[in-house]
Amino acid sequence: MTSTREPWPPPGRGCSNEPVNSEQPEESGTDQPEARGTPVGRRVVLGTLGLGALGVFAAPTLQRGLEAFLGSAADKDPTGLTGLLPNGGGFRYYSVASSVPRKNAENYRLTVDGLVDRPNTYTLADLRALPQTRMVKDVQCVTGWRVPDTPFEGVRLSRLLDAAGVRPSAGAVRFSCFDGTYTESLTLDQARRADVLVALRMQDKDLGHSHGGPVRLYVAPMYFYKSAKWLSGITVTEDVRPGYWENRGYDVDAWVGRSNGRDDDPTS
Repeated sequence: MTSTREPWPPPGRGCSNEPVNSEQPEESGTDQPEARGTPVGRRVVLGTLGLGALGVFAAPTLQRGLEAFLGSAADKDPTGLTGLLPNGGGFRYYSVASSVPRKNAENYRLTVDGLVDRPNTYTLADLRALPQTRMVKDVQCVTGWRVPDTPFEGVRLSRLLDAAGVRPSAGAVRFSCFDGTYTESLTLDQARRADVLVALRMQDKDLGHSHGGPVRLYVAPMYFYKSAKWLSGITVTEDVRPGYWENRGYDVDAWVGRSNGRDDDPTS
């Protein structure tokens, strides 16, 4: 049963990965960040809130158009206000960075380094060529919302760790993201679980930018803030290094229903 207690942390914080459920077109070319968004003015906020409320009651076609609009607006909204608007797909956009560069098959790279014998750098094509694992689990945010039966597909993290040759002194894995801000971590045992993926697809579609694409982490049994978007680095370390939200009070071991003062049903 889902907890009815006041969630920790407070609503509106914590799931690094609460995107609008609409994919944004991937842009070719540059590694340069997009122009930083400007603060949203009062008239824009009020108008957008009205549009969001309309979308709840409108026909499905209008709702899909609303979701596409919110996805585009959220990419350029450093305030996070667009993440509070209604969305029929169940996901909300949230980022701790005011702007995030876009990556595609030409310029995306994932590095695996640290306490390993064979550091490596993967392109998107390299990752797609590896054996893929598909799983369907509920997604649970620590702020209380849940999206049931969400398909994810990608490469098991354990496969990349085995290919790199983890050294005996290693005990943890640190994840970095190309937004330049977000980090996460797992113990080595957690990282080797069969339900932890370097994900390339979500909801049976290639990961778009708003969902953390082209590659994100997916940690099925933990609250969604552990599933870092825009994954760019996997570094094997000796000890766990708390990530972005852990440094702000979240539990490091974020098992669904057994952490952060919540008792939600497990997701894995």
